[in-house]
Amino acid sequence: MRFYRPLGQISAITFDLDDTLYDNRLVIQRTEQEALAFVQRYHPALNALENDEFKRLRQSLRETEPEIYHDVTEWRRRAVEQAMLNAGLTPEEAAVGAQASMVNFAKWRSRIDVPQETHDTLKRLATKWPLVAITNGNAQPELFGLSDYFEFVLRAGPDGRSKPFSDMYHLAADRLGVAVEDILHVGDDLTTDVAGAIRCGMQACWIKPEGADLLQATDSRLLPHMEISRLASLTTLI
Repeated sequence: MRFYRPLGQISAITFDLDDTLYDNRLVIQRTEQEALAFVQRYHPALNALENDEFKRLRQSLRETEPEIYHDVTEWRRRAVEQAMLNAGLTPEEAAVGAQASMVNFAKWRSRIDVPQETHDTLKRLATKWPLVAITNGNAQPELFGLSDYFEFVLRAGPDGRSKPFSDMYHLAADRLGVAVEDILHVGDDLTTDVAGAIRCGMQACWIKPEGADLLQATDSRLLPHMEISRLASLTTLI
């Protein structure tokens, strides 16, 4: 544990999810593979769809609707729907197929192996502070055993613009009924989590990825209040 700024009062702790509470890299890789395979199998006209083509559809959507990137779930659903329309499915068929693909996506997206250390740490912290999850992604903690530790979960899109925009940070403070400066946000990303939290007035804890060095990081903009390499280190604050 390393401190860069003095910690103030802590009345609540907010957490990023992916790559903060568990390793998300292999989960995403497997989910992307299974999601594409599902669409390819959904209709004969889609069996030649390749990942590069799907990425181009997503990019095209973002170019025509720049704000769609804040809601990664809707962005994906719309891209799948467009792929199905391009393949000749009717609008009704494409809408049903896109929704089915998202159900499949959520199933694979939630097959996350959460370390026991994460469960133990969140359980201990929750005895002292209210905990909240704030995510730019589409992980659903209720599907992999983490939701009971959190007062609520905020997701980019339904709950505001994605981090580092301050929407969800301020919403968390409002819903908790605590001052934003009395919240400690914990995350692995120096831009979305650390800089985003500090710019909106929160305190920030960087859980650094393996091998990372704050002084050499190219995306370092603002110093966190503290740095840890293991989530369990947070229990020393109790």
